[in-house]
Amino acid sequence: MLLPLLSINVNLRPITYIAVIGLSLSISGCKPTNTDIQKTENVRESTSSMAHVKSSPTTGKPVVYQVFTRLYGNTNTTNKPWGTIADNGVGKFSDFTDTALQDIKSLGTTHIWYTGVPHHAVINDYTSIGISNDDPDVVKGRAGSPYAVKDYYNVNPDLASNPTNRFAEFEALIARTHANGMQVIIDIVPNHIARNYHSLSAPQGEPDFGANDDTSQVYSKHNNFYYVIGEDFTVPDAPHGYAPLGGETHPLSDGKFAESPAKWTGNGSRLAKPDANDWYETVKINYGVKPDGSHDFPALPLEYAHKTAAEHLAFWQAQAADDIPDSWRKFEHIAQYWLTKGVDGFRYDMAEMVPVEFWSYLNSHIKHTNPNAFILAEVYNPDLYRDYIHLGKMDYLYDKVDLYDSLKAIIQGKASTAVIATVQAKVSDIEQHMLHFLENHDEQRINTADFAGNAFNALPAMVVSTTLSRSPTLLYFGQDVGEQGAQMAGFGQPTRTSIFDYVGVPAHQRWMNNGKFDGGQSTQDEKALRAYYQTLLTLSHTAPALTGEYIELDTLQRQLNTPGYDDEVFAFSRFNTEQQLIIVSNFSQHHSKALNLTLPDTLVSQWNVTENRALKDLLNPKEPLKQLVLHKDNHATISVQLAPLQSAVLALTR
Repeated sequence: MLLPLLSINVNLRPITYIAVIGLSLSISGCKPTNTDIQKTENVRESTSSMAHVKSSPTTGKPVVYQVFTRLYGNTNTTNKPWGTIADNGVGKFSDFTDTALQDIKSLGTTHIWYTGVPHHAVINDYTSIGISNDDPDVVKGRAGSPYAVKDYYNVNPDLASNPTNRFAEFEALIARTHANGMQVIIDIVPNHIARNYHSLSAPQGEPDFGANDDTSQVYSKHNNFYYVIGEDFTVPDAPHGYAPLGGETHPLSDGKFAESPAKWTGNGSRLAKPDANDWYETVKINYGVKPDGSHDFPALPLEYAHKTAAEHLAFWQAQAADDIPDSWRKFEHIAQYWLTKGVDGFRYDMAEMVPVEFWSYLNSHIKHTNPNAFILAEVYNPDLYRDYIHLGKMDYLYDKVDLYDSLKAIIQGKASTAVIATVQAKVSDIEQHMLHFLENHDEQRINTADFAGNAFNALPAMVVSTTLSRSPTLLYFGQDVGEQGAQMAGFGQPTRTSIFDYVGVPAHQRWMNNGKFDGGQSTQDEKALRAYYQTLLTLSHTAPALTGEYIELDTLQRQLNTPGYDDEVFAFSRFNTEQQLIIVSNFSQHHSKALNLTLPDTLVSQWNVTENRALKDLLNPKEPLKQLVLHKDNHATISVQLAPLQSAVLALTR
């Protein structure tokens, strides 16, 4: 998402960036070389026959691999602040070779979320292929925010070996991803678009956003934007020490941007001159929400929380055409366009800033086209979770505010593991819809002093996050090799890998090893970490019990004062008729734990255990078998020894 420039309190997300002046660098040329063109043609030729091949729906718990597409294949290690493509390099669609995709799949991946695909504002000269230059005064960074989309009907030209054929190269990537047994997710950002949105590629008869707006009114139902009547847009005052492109001279970097009348800014600011911390590079989309907050569209009856996507679609099809705001139709057309190109699902940015009725409208149309479409939304307000799932027909929401925040606090020694059972109970009715993660493009890298101190300190949390519920797991590229995100990239700052700049990702580059994807340049720790993630995430996707029931064992151990069980340990069970698991993690970085876990008699009965049984550790298969000891009163105990940061996934043997 879009992040403010300065450290301030932001209610919508707990993330800030600080921009600094970098080196004065020139803009690189963007003309493809003959080699680039031939490479593109080879890729197109080899995959064009598969361009619309669909990947089959997955079974088991999904694993989503989020890749920042611009960074993934970049082998350049220069990392100059505010560096150009010529300085720092950029990854391409063609870097996702069969070898690369099989490497991604080895992490249990079922879906690849290609972040930053739709054409967003960038500071590069593509005028030779008809793309207008973007103004650094309303672009964050040099490479631009992926959440300031400039053309929803094409892809970022930076990502193509031959920018003229950029969409064909992305279609080839879709085909390769499907051929390698995975599905494709891209972003849609309905809340806002780039200040200079202009589509060169929209289908005939599809007008640009705002093309038919009545700009004499602050609000009109079928306007795509809100307007500040009688005032022109003014570029915000830059914070002290900040200048676009790090202060580099640029013909458009003059502190001005022509927009008359001014539009409301993406985060809802109604000022003609937004603040530097506002999402000033974007404009807010109007969904038929009046400036006073009232709605100018049909209300979705509450009983539709219990109805199918098909019934939602029928509801909207029954409404008068004039009752549906124009922006709703525009985004429905955009989603359908990508579905026809073979995309399998979408991740929606800042979904809670858009009314839930729109999501019912959009998602019911999507599910009509592709019932198996994967729909993930960024929502941070727990009070809205059920509305966006049941009324908005979302498949999955971020479990950020409760589970992620709690696990981070436990890792940092600021909370007891007892909080895990509490936050999981809060979502017990919707747990299968709550996507789990420890990293994504908005969050700090684990391997930083501000998060875990090192990549291994978070492994117990990753085990819990991955196995706690029936929901998908998200893995951010580089997480599996302990990427630090330590670069001073320009607009983007440590401790996150920048989404605004051209940079390399060092730990990932070492694993990538110039396209071999064999860890040939990785450290031993990076290789060990990678192997752990492969085992854990493959287990997550394939273990039958993880699609079954959940029983927390934490409360019972605390009630019984189980020796060795304390605020650094967490235990629970996952099971179905095929498989029965006990999962226990030691979050302590320094202390081993010797435990004698007690299983409640109700669980023993559900498992139909009538005698002592052996348990195999699926996460550490070389470990000796453990024993489940059945006692006369029908409860059972398991003795477990855990080293610091060790977890065990104990499966009952037949």
